[in-house]
Amino acid sequence: MKAQIIQIGNSQGIRIPKVLLEETRLAGEVELEVFNGGILIRNIHKPRGNWDAMFKSMADSDDDVPMDKGLQTEFEKKEWQW
Repeated sequence: MKAQIIQIGNSQGIRIPKVLLEETRLAGEVELEVFNGGILIRNIHKPRGNWDAMFKSMADSDDDVPMDKGLQTEFEKKEWQW
């Protein structure tokens, strides 16, 4: 996909097509890196970046037991081989 470098005030920039933004989930602040003769744009937001803290919080409050505990069928208890 091609794009034009455009003047934006005293700087220059490119318009990123909506479909690319949606596919990559780029929004807000991004990280730019010179890479292999080009510019690499990376999302700063990590979708699951705080999961470790959330799991620790759950464990600390004894909220880390499986939700389906005790819901096994008789077949699962007696005949299913785990």
